[in-house]
Amino acid sequence: MSELRRKMKMDMELKGYSPRTIKNYTRTVSNFAKFYNKSPELLKEKEIREYLHYCIMERKLSEGTVNYINAGLKFFYTKTLNRYWNMDKIVRIKEPRRLPSVLSPEEVKSIFDVTENLKHKAILMTVYSAGLRVSEVCNLKITDIDSKNMQILIREGKGKKDRYSLLSNANLEILREYWRRYHPKEYLFSGKGRTDAITPRSVQKMLEKSIKKTAITKNATVHMATIGQLN
Repeated sequence: MSELRRKMKMDMELKGYSPRTIKNYTRTVSNFAKFYNKSPELLKEKEIREYLHYCIMERKLSEGTVNYINAGLKFFYTKTLNRYWNMDKIVRIKEPRRLPSVLSPEEVKSIFDVTENLKHKAILMTVYSAGLRVSEVCNLKITDIDSKNMQILIREGKGKKDRYSLLSNANLEILREYWRRYHPKEYLFSGKGRTDAITPRSVQKMLEKSIKKTAITKNATVHMATIGQLN
């Protein structure tokens, strides 16, 4: 690891950035440097503008992806190199505001009905019943399920804040059935043949597999519905 990469990594760790963001931001700077085959220290505003333009026009990256690259480069130059960032010249691309697609309670129920695998059903029901993000359900531990108070502890959710979510009777019932069959160790939902947390992509694949068995035509993701308590 180069000295610059180490310094950038430390800068982000000191500010409390997540490991995933640290990995992505450092990769962004590395890709930028490789594009010009030069150390990023030698690259300036002109090269940054040209690279972002290339990402938009040649690579056809989405607005959100281009803005993510912009943010990674901005952190490196302003925090790690302590340079001025001209926001009038290095602008963020305007992102279209789209209304989110939302699954109805009936559509979510149809997903549960066609999901035969008990583990998959327990995961999807926990996501939608408790209103969790996919990363939050992946990181749940057995001790986070508080059946006495009918709540779920979400550790370091959005904004790195802990919070509680409601645990419905239906959700608790399927979690108990799941626990009796699978006997998870530390993480409530671990990867196949492993003891560490299941990955977000695995959860998304579960949803995709179940949706194919329903009449749902929406391009659904795990984030598309929160249906509150299922009683």
